[in-house]
Amino acid sequence: MMVRKQVLVLLLFLLFIIEGTIIPWLLPVSWQNVIMPNLVFIVLLFVSVYHHRHTALVLGIIFGMLHDVVFYGEMIGTYSLVMGFSTYIMGFIFRAPRAPMPLMMTVVILGSLLFDSMLFAIYRVFSLTQVSYDWNLLHHILPDLVVHFVFGLIIYVPLRKQLEKIARREKKEKAA
Repeated sequence: MMVRKQVLVLLLFLLFIIEGTIIPWLLPVSWQNVIMPNLVFIVLLFVSVYHHRHTALVLGIIFGMLHDVVFYGEMIGTYSLVMGFSTYIMGFIFRAPRAPMPLMMTVVILGSLLFDSMLFAIYRVFSLTQVSYDWNLLHHILPDLVVHFVFGLIIYVPLRKQLEKIARREKKEKAA
């Protein structure tokens, strides 16, 4: 069981590296300031629904702080707070060991909307952005939401199977 959890953390770290290295090469130059896909966050949403929200909270805080330090240095702690809080809330609301695809895609959409809206609110409170929420919704949040939705569709089946195997092994260990 520990091997599967270690593979999950390695997958999150690999996605984090892909976000910073390969994704900018794949996006056209005109889209690079608009679309900022957060692949780690989408995987953490799956962890919060299929595995446990506390695990997603801790991983969200860790990888959010990594995001703050490596990519977004205007304020340390925003991504950490928002990623941890939003994965915990989505796991609390939608906890289902065998969530069907429509429910999980709803979690991805609402989680992405919550994540980006909370980031905007924090940046707005501390005067790091001067744009309105409507403009941000149309130019940043909705394009990110589409990318997150497509990525969620791509990883749904393999990630769900792996998280269900982790859950089954934990139940066997508790029973033993």
